[in-house]
Amino acid sequence: MTTTLFADNLADHLRLFQQLGALDTDVQDAGRLIAEALAAGGKLLSCGNGGSAADAQHVASELTGRFLKDRPPLAAIALSTDSSALTCIGNDYSFDEVFARPLRALGRPGDVLLAISTSGQSANVLRAVQAARDTGIKVVGLLGRDGGAIAPLCDVAIVVPSPTTARIQEAHILVIHTLCGLVEQRLGLA
Repeated sequence: MTTTLFADNLADHLRLFQQLGALDTDVQDAGRLIAEALAAGGKLLSCGNGGSAADAQHVASELTGRFLKDRPPLAAIALSTDSSALTCIGNDYSFDEVFARPLRALGRPGDVLLAISTSGQSANVLRAVQAARDTGIKVVGLLGRDGGAIAPLCDVAIVVPSPTTARIQEAHILVIHTLCGLVEQRLGLA
C-alpha cells in the first residue's frame, strides 16, 4: 500500500511535534518577556519574510484584536505590513534594511522584537535583530533548523529542530498561539 503525500506530511508533522516539549522553557520565557514588556507600556514588534511575514502579522493581529477572550487591545506591530516603507527602504537602501529602519523609528527600550526566520539566516531579520540590540529592545527569535546566525543574538531563541520549512512553519504557529495565550494569562486577561 502506498501512502499519500498528506499521510507522509502528517507523519513528519507528528514526529516533529513529539519533540517540541523540549521547547517549553524557551516558550515560557518568551511569553514572560513579552507580557512584561506589554504590562510596562511597551509593544511587540514582529518581522519575517514570506510565510514568516504572515506569522508576524498573525501574532500582531491576535494581540491588537483578541485571542481567547475579549480584552483591551495590546500594542503589537508587524513590520512587514507597510508596503510603501518596504519598497522605499528596499529601493533607497537595500532589502536587508526593510525591518531594521522601521524598528529604529518605532521601537523603544522596553519593547520586544519577535524575529521570525525558518532558517535563522534571513539577512533582513538579522539586521532587525542587530538594530534591536543596539536600541535596547529585547529579542525573541522564532527560528528553525539550528537557529542560524540569529539565535545567539536573542534574549530567548525558540528553535524548531527541523530542516523542513513547512514543518517549521507549522510549529511556529503553535508557538505563536501559545505565546498569545501566555500573554493573556500573565496579564490576567484570559
